[in-house]
Amino acid sequence: MLRRFKHSLKGGEIAGLEFGDPIRDISAVFLHATGFNAMTYQSILAPLGLRARVAGLDMRGHGKTTLAIKPNYGSWRIHRDDVIKWIEANAPKGVVLSGHSMGGCVALMVAGKRPDLVKGLVLADPVILLPRVYRFNFLMPFSRILSGRIAIARAARRRRSEYANVAEARASYTGRGAFSSWREPFLDDYLLDGLREDTGTAASKSDERAEKWRLACPPAIEAATFAAQRNRPWAALRRVRKASIPLTILKAERGSVMHKAVNQLILKRYPQTIIKTVRGTSHFLPMEAPYALRDDLSGFIARLIEGFDLGDDGPVQRTLKKTPGIVTQS
Repeated sequence: MLRRFKHSLKGGEIAGLEFGDPIRDISAVFLHATGFNAMTYQSILAPLGLRARVAGLDMRGHGKTTLAIKPNYGSWRIHRDDVIKWIEANAPKGVVLSGHSMGGCVALMVAGKRPDLVKGLVLADPVILLPRVYRFNFLMPFSRILSGRIAIARAARRRRSEYANVAEARASYTGRGAFSSWREPFLDDYLLDGLREDTGTAASKSDERAEKWRLACPPAIEAATFAAQRNRPWAALRRVRKASIPLTILKAERGSVMHKAVNQLILKRYPQTIIKTVRGTSHFLPMEAPYALRDDLSGFIARLIEGFDLGDDGPVQRTLKKTPGIVTQS
């Protein structure tokens, strides 16, 4: 059963959802990608709730979290520190930490700063750029300048942010762009917390065309998040290796944010890392091959939290409707 929660931090609340027995300790925490929210991934988290207590968090500027964020912030350290504070308060014994895209990098950064709170990492196409990119970004710290140069940030700024109703929003996304490859019900789940009703936009009750729903992650914040690349994932990788934290990376077969040179460098410097290319997937790997991510998370929970041997763990099953034409690995 899905349960929502809010946890007070300085300046607001961090929101999220959880599955599993509320009496048990939290075994795993999931962090979403830029522009999304924890609810987007509930089809992956819910089956894990049959065997363990798991949670997903909405980061600043996303979903139902009310913590403020500036539209020109330059680093994901603010997300890292929020997650650390939440884990300290709710899962101090440590968890398996997982994330997609930006969430994967933030998870890695959490492990780098507080390895005592992370028992294992399962990252889905995480944003880990070449070291020289971060060196450049630290020399050029103004995210508003970067947001004007990064194509994905420019596109985010142009994104439509208001809709008359949820159905209109759904119709605008269905079968288009990145969403065309998503399995059901990921789009519907995204929209549950990806839109906020804004009754103040209606000029009058008779104005049927008045836009009443806005993106929970405004385009300016999404663009700023894409551009906020003054991060140190390579320093975090060094600390993860030193702490012997198991790390698995699931990489998209096409359109991955992880350059081939990044893969080679990770495997050269951190040979204990497991990198799996998931056949038939793009950067939206969790929405296209949810079983791949779910099963690796299940295996980490079994071995690192529950103490099972590799051969003792069985898969958690859930049927998800497959989008025609998408080849997935499960």
